[in-house]
Amino acid sequence: MPLNIAVQMDPMEKVNIAGDSSFAIMLAGQARDHSFWHYDVGELTYHADGRLTTRARPVTVQRVEGNHHSFGDFENIDLRADIDVVLMRQDPPFDLSYITATHLLERIHPDTLVVNDPASVRNAPEKLFVLDFADFMPPTMITRSLDDTRAFQREHGAIVVKPLYGNAGSAVFFVGEEDRNLAALTELFGDVWVEPFMVQAFLPDVSQGDKRIILVDGEPTGGVNRLPKKGEIRSNFAVGGSGAASELTPRELEICEALGPELKKRGLLFVGIDVIGGYLTEINVTSPTGIVSIDAFNGTDTGAKIWDAIESKL
Repeated sequence: MPLNIAVQMDPMEKVNIAGDSSFAIMLAGQARDHSFWHYDVGELTYHADGRLTTRARPVTVQRVEGNHHSFGDFENIDLRADIDVVLMRQDPPFDLSYITATHLLERIHPDTLVVNDPASVRNAPEKLFVLDFADFMPPTMITRSLDDTRAFQREHGAIVVKPLYGNAGSAVFFVGEEDRNLAALTELFGDVWVEPFMVQAFLPDVSQGDKRIILVDGEPTGGVNRLPKKGEIRSNFAVGGSGAASELTPRELEICEALGPELKKRGLLFVGIDVIGGYLTEINVTSPTGIVSIDAFNGTDTGAKIWDAIESKL
């Protein structure tokens, strides 16, 4: 049955059709005769009578570089009455604007299915939700304290320091055992961000890749090994990492098996996890990416699996 889908995402003009997961999901849904509207999160309006509306445009997509989308005229749509599914696909930062959107969308879910479940997205930020599975993680600390960070470094050697709500590898720092910049870096993080930062033991196996694994409704659908550029520790595609085909190891399947039931219970239908050398480092639920590379290397169709899962919920 054709569905009406509203996609809350960044401007279509900025989409990289060669690798954008939202674009791939829209293409897969369009192939099933689903109809799409595009809107910006800033256009959401909650009304006194309980309606949640937005200014949106009908959109069609095609895999043609430079001509990948076509808009209709703006409409005011009621996300409860007019729409079957809302896809939350705007990129982080996971800030108060993002959190507010989850509160508003929570008021229409599940009358209108929101993917991922907005309350669960709000309660499962990438670098905090993962702490529920600490047995699979490298040594990790969340702090603002320079003294505690130094003690952690003395115990574990080289470390990685990153913002708690960052994304796409932004502001991730490697600090070697003898690095004298730790105090200055701690001050910088304190000046730029009000929240604590994350400190993890450095995993040398990152040179062999940082694997992105996709789970759909709690089930692993495949992974891609992201390799850092020479001289880099970050493997994210957004900072120049390259992809390589990769099968899931027994350890990675064990991690997926541990996560799957909890993801399913929380309504986190589309999730990307990051694994380095058998260690779980993040659980991405806000706007996961990677399905284009995974499908290209593995010959899979993750977009179709996502729509199978969505349609099964309706």
